[in-house]
Amino acid sequence: MPASRPPILRGRVFRGRDAVAAGLLTKRQLSSRVWRPLFRGVYADAELPDTHEIAIAGASLITPSTAVFSGRSAACLLGADQLVDASTPVEVTVPEADRFGPVAGLRIRRAVVPESDVRSVRRYSCTTPVRTAVDIARHEELPGSVIALDVLLRRGLVDAGRLAEAVAAVPTGRGSRRARLAEALADGRAESPPETVVRVLLRTAGLAPVPQFVVRDEHGRFVARVDLAFPGQRVAVEYDGAWHGHPGQLARDRRRLNALVAAGWRVVHLTAADLHDPARVLAAVASALAERGL
Repeated sequence: MPASRPPILRGRVFRGRDAVAAGLLTKRQLSSRVWRPLFRGVYADAELPDTHEIAIAGASLITPSTAVFSGRSAACLLGADQLVDASTPVEVTVPEADRFGPVAGLRIRRAVVPESDVRSVRRYSCTTPVRTAVDIARHEELPGSVIALDVLLRRGLVDAGRLAEAVAAVPTGRGSRRARLAEALADGRAESPPETVVRVLLRTAGLAPVPQFVVRDEHGRFVARVDLAFPGQRVAVEYDGAWHGHPGQLARDRRRLNALVAAGWRVVHLTAADLHDPARVLAAVASALAERGL
C-alpha cells in the first residue's frame, strides 16, 4: 500500500503533532520515507531539497517568538548561502530567561539581541549583517571565521569600516580578542575559501600577501590576476582547485604561467593536499621569497 501523502502537506514543512491532530496522518505514517525528519516532531516533504534554509523553516516552528536566527543561519537568510550546507546546525539566539532547548540539530546561543540588530527576511527574524559578522567572528575559530567574513564583505553585505567599528565595540571577555583577530585578517577581495586559508596562514606567520593582485608587464599591459601576491618580490601564490583539471584548462594555465614568468614573476602553486601541511606551505613561500631577497 503506498504511503499516505496528503496534497496539503506536499512541499511543506510541518509539525507532526499538528498533522496528526488534523487527521492528515497517523503517528505510524509519519515514519514513512515520504517525510524527512528535521527536528524532533518536525518533518519536511522528502521531495523538498535538503538545504539549510529548509532546516530553518523547520526550526521556526519550534523556536520561541523571542528567538532570532543568527550566525551562519542568518548569513544564509541574508544571501550568503555558500557559508552553509545541509549539515550545518541551525543557529538561533534566545534571551537568557527563555527556557528553550537543548534541541538536537540546533545551536542555541543565549543573549539579548536589541531590535536595532534584528532584520526581517521573508517571514523570519535574523540578525543584521553586521551583527551576524560580529557573532561569527566572536564564536568561530580561524580560519573559518575569516572565510565567512570574506564572503560577507565580498558580497557587499557588510562594510569593512562598520565591521571594524562593531568589533571594536565588543566588550572585553566576550570573544573580543578572537573577533578582533578575525576582523583584522578579513579581506573582501578574496575569491575562494582555500585562498582565504592560505592568506590567513601567511598573515599569521608575519607575511602580508596582497589578494587578487593584477600583474602587468613593463609596458603596463595586463598579464594575469593572481590569488595572492608579494609585489615587491614579484612572487605569486596560486591555489589550483579541481577546476584546473577541466578539458583545455591545462593549456590555458601553461600560457598564463609562461606570461607571468616572462614578466619576471615566480609562482608558487598550491593544491588541496598542500593545505593539510601548513609547514610545507610556509616553507615553499618562504623559499620563493628568499630567492627574491626577502
